[in-house]
Amino acid sequence: MDSKLPSSVRSTLLELFGQIEREFENLYIENLELRREIETLNERLAAEGQAVDGAELSKGQLKTKASHSTSQLSQKLKTTYKASTSKIVSSFKTTTSRAVCQLVKEYIGHRDGIWDVSVARTQPVVLGTASADHTALLWSIETGRCLVKYTGHVGSVNSIKFHPSEQLALTASGDQTAHIWRYAVQLPTPQPVADSSQIGGEDEVECSDKDEPDADGDASSDCPTIRAPLTSLKSHQGVVMAADWLVGGKQAVTASWDRTANLYEVETAELVHSLTGHDQELTHCCTHPTQRLVVTSSRDTTFRLWDFRDPSIHSVNVFQGHTDTVTSAVFTVGDNVVSGSDDRTVKVWDLKNMRSPIATIRTDSAINRINVCVGQKIIALPHDNRQVRLFDMSGVRLARLPRSSRQGHRRMVCCSAWSEDHPVCNLFTCGFDRQAIGWNINIPALLQEK
Repeated sequence: MDSKLPSSVRSTLLELFGQIEREFENLYIENLELRREIETLNERLAAEGQAVDGAELSKGQLKTKASHSTSQLSQKLKTTYKASTSKIVSSFKTTTSRAVCQLVKEYIGHRDGIWDVSVARTQPVVLGTASADHTALLWSIETGRCLVKYTGHVGSVNSIKFHPSEQLALTASGDQTAHIWRYAVQLPTPQPVADSSQIGGEDEVECSDKDEPDADGDASSDCPTIRAPLTSLKSHQGVVMAADWLVGGKQAVTASWDRTANLYEVETAELVHSLTGHDQELTHCCTHPTQRLVVTSSRDTTFRLWDFRDPSIHSVNVFQGHTDTVTSAVFTVGDNVVSGSDDRTVKVWDLKNMRSPIATIRTDSAINRINVCVGQKIIALPHDNRQVRLFDMSGVRLARLPRSSRQGHRRMVCCSAWSEDHPVCNLFTCGFDRQAIGWNINIPALLQEK
């Protein structure tokens, strides 16, 4: 029966299975040799026992000596087996990951690390990045070309979010303000996308500063610049780490190092509520897509849920479960919140039961600003150790984004953002290597492998 697999995939699989067969053949041969060594050693031990004692050693003594030698050889066999097979498994996972998760486009133009990445929710769909270089940039997703530069802040731009229905952007900054600014863009004609499946391998590499994208040829230098906001939200006494639009876009919320979150009327910039209660600096805030709910994260190891559905009163619930800074907490479909922390865990919570998480993901590195693919319930975890991993809501690991000397992030990955409806790129990441990356995640294949 003819195979329906593409020839490239089929040839890769045949090559991998050939490697597996050769490795196991070598292991089988080595196993036979080790068994012969064990038999020889047992015979020698028996002979030595007769020479020393002048009589046959007791079965117990022989068994003890032979068992010790056998265990050493057995350990050698196990070590050899693990070393040989781990390479095969790693190679197979690498090929699978590259087939499911492909790098499509790199967005290079910032002069410092990128803290946040976001995708517009209205047409035209553009990518937004917020950087420590005091600017926010808007990009063509297809071409990687910078379309707009915002320079209204005088401090690091820590987050960017797009209005749900208008061409407005909301940015938070180290200058203790959040800005709302209007943009107008015309998308360039997209160019053919190179086949990223041919890029590099999965070898882990250590990269120095000279390996980072060269920003001397500034891609943002010739794009239109917006220098002042429509509205500036001023009430905080510390760095503003994040800001988001409430459902409908008529109000916005900000989170600051002054330990408060503020709720504003967008049209008038009036402060409606100052949300207090966190014991340490806030790190992030997020709003529910369809309800007047806000979640704030903090260095005090908690995150809080604020309910504004009843205009006359706003209630607050405190979620405790992490042992270090909560770097972000985000809403998903239904009544779930997902939180990530510097304690190297991600927890999935049911809003109706705050006592304990319904799932916990344990990792090997601190986790930064997470994002959930709402339609497919896939969590993207950006890590301090430059990795980006994908998990489902029950805590099952689905994939790791490819990273090598020629693709992927070279420094800490700060944020991830899904764009479920985009035909080319449906996941974006950004990092302190001054670049954002657009990925194509083959979600049906990913879920099928699960």
